[in-house]
Amino acid sequence: MKIAMVGQFPPHVGGVGVHIHTLSKELVKQGHEVYVITYPHSDLADIDGIHVIGTTGLNIPGIRGLMFKRNARKALEKLVNEVDIDIIHGHYLFPAGAAACDVGTKHKIKTYVTAHGSDMFEMYKKQSFMRPFIKNVLKKADVVFAVSNALKKEILATGVSRIESKTRLYWNSVDINKFSGDNRNLLESNGKPIVLFVGNIIKRKNVNLILEAKKLSKTDYEVVVVGDGPLKKDLENKVENENISDVRFLGSRSDVENIIPGCDVLVLPSFSESFGLVLIEALACEKAVIGSNVGGISEIITDDVGLLIDPNDASSLAKAIDKVIGDDEFRQKLSSNARKRAADFSNVEIPYDEVK
Repeated sequence: MKIAMVGQFPPHVGGVGVHIHTLSKELVKQGHEVYVITYPHSDLADIDGIHVIGTTGLNIPGIRGLMFKRNARKALEKLVNEVDIDIIHGHYLFPAGAAACDVGTKHKIKTYVTAHGSDMFEMYKKQSFMRPFIKNVLKKADVVFAVSNALKKEILATGVSRIESKTRLYWNSVDINKFSGDNRNLLESNGKPIVLFVGNIIKRKNVNLILEAKKLSKTDYEVVVVGDGPLKKDLENKVENENISDVRFLGSRSDVENIIPGCDVLVLPSFSESFGLVLIEALACEKAVIGSNVGGISEIITDDVGLLIDPNDASSLAKAIDKVIGDDEFRQKLSSNARKRAADFSNVEIPYDEVK
């Protein structure tokens, strides 16, 4: 079959891109033909047998999203006119899902959309003017996937006609061959335990809580932040102005599979999170994890692999880090169970009714 994906894709960094890449690779492996329409980038190229199509427009976060619905729809329309596409799959309800549904409805092609989290938790709930657009996508799509039960609940709460019958749970997955404790470690250490954050440095990810916890902690460790975003400079200034010791910002990295093995614990203190892909990547690398007791995070972190904290309470995180860092036996116990938990998310299932 020929499947067209719409959404973020490498070299763009982010969980959605990883998700599309993983699913597309499995489809190609099974003999299907996959085309991905994604945001503009100077380094786009076909990879792993996947046809990659970049749209026109500016590659500037914030601005590019405003242009992507129109440009992705235009690129998808062109593809559908040239290739006999069997399935269209939009990743992220808006703008990618909207573009996918517009073309799918027009050409009567089965259209799937995946809600990845902030499209519902942030855009839908906090930007009221976006609700009609997102509801329209949910109404038009033939099937709606949610990457966690928490996200599925949010989708059902919209009350869109027939939404309950066409919404399905579809977990993110991790490549446990790519992410492993046996990977080479590129994370240099200053001799202290390392507390790691990997992700976008935006308000929702709540990276500031890690810095506040660092000031309260009783144990001695280094914080390493991997990622980029609009709040990175502010946090760097905070570290300098408040004399918070042993904090490093590494910027965005495309080799996190060789960074995670060097940490002692990975922390994801988000205010909201549909899933938390980096958590299962860390678990696959046999690392203990700490995350907020919200959304999909609480569905991933069990008592035998990590700790849940209050994202509004720095002391909650400080105590959790102190517990993991300061108790070698406890940390080893968590680490020893981690990869087994990651294996629960290691199978890449093809979610389409037409491909069984």
